Amino acid sequence: MGEESKAKWEGKAIVELAENSAEQVWPYIEDFCNIHKLIPIDICYKVEGMQGQPGLIRYCATTIKGDDAETTLMNWAKEKLLSIDPVQRCLSYEVNENNMGFKSYVATVKVLAINEDAKVGGCKIEWGFVSDPMEGWRLQDLNSFIDSHLQVMAKNIEAASSEAT
Repeated sequence: MGEESKAKWEGKAIVELAENSAEQVWPYIEDFCNIHKLIPIDICYKVEGMQGQPGLIRYCATTIKGDDAETTLMNWAKEKLLSIDPVQRCLSYEVNENNMGFKSYVATVKVLAINEDAKVGGCKIEWGFVSDPMEGWRLQDLNSFIDSHLQVMAKNIEAASSEAT
């Protein structure tokens, strides 16, 4: 195998929410064990640890269709919160046990104010990652996967925010 196959994969997806401030969006992101309310997965729940504290582990799973119409598969992962900073509005987590091919995956999700005042104007959500290459995937596949989940996340946050006001 060449050196390229041994290199870490890195990527970043960014989405802008024009109507929501960073302060409005952060509570959705920091709610680590309720990610299933934001992205297309079936379940997410706390396995161990304290909500909002590093060391918190969540279990996430979703059912997907197999290669034929009669087969369904369950993709799952346990993810550990590595750090969380409500002042900077960012968190990092790693994928531990899983059946999706992740050997090493660490993501950092940030909510960035567009204006100096985080209480007004729009914001950006930035989802960056560093991963070992995944068997059967290309880097662009993982980038596309993250970007599509981030787009759905933004739409769901916008919808939830408009319902709350």
